[in-house]
Amino acid sequence: MTASHQLGPVDQAQWLSRPDVLSFTTQPLEEEIEVTGPVRATLFAATSGRDTDWVVKLCDVHPDGWSYNVCDGVIRARFREGFAAPKLLKPNEAYEYTIDLSSTSIVFGRGHRIQVLVTSSDFPRYDRNPNTGQWPSEATVFEEARQTIFCGGLRCSHIVLPIVKDD
Repeated sequence: MTASHQLGPVDQAQWLSRPDVLSFTTQPLEEEIEVTGPVRATLFAATSGRDTDWVVKLCDVHPDGWSYNVCDGVIRARFREGFAAPKLLKPNEAYEYTIDLSSTSIVFGRGHRIQVLVTSSDFPRYDRNPNTGQWPSEATVFEEARQTIFCGGLRCSHIVLPIVKDD
């Protein structure tokens, strides 16, 4: 491992080895693609828990295979309709979540791949969610949740990238 490839906060190698992470990756790009502006993901998902988190990362996969975080976002399911009125989930029911990944400006180079990673935990970066509906600071029991992401039909999870076109 060279110094430029040491595991760190931007390298996603540790994430990619986790069994609870979904990875969606393009083929190598035939030309550069510039992404500049706000990045947003829409997930249609269900969980066996009364609350859970959804984390989405946009990554740049270099030709050597290393995946680097570009931007990411998280939403706690109970706040899917805003912070003013948290609402717990009905287990195993599908909900729509909008996740703000902030803004970015990057050129994905020729031969690079665009990757989107989805999971429901990024501890210790984000606080753990016990999946029970209890607040994390008060939780005495944590439950493993079974997560389902919908990827087709009327419930088509997706990411919106602000692509800049050369005129």
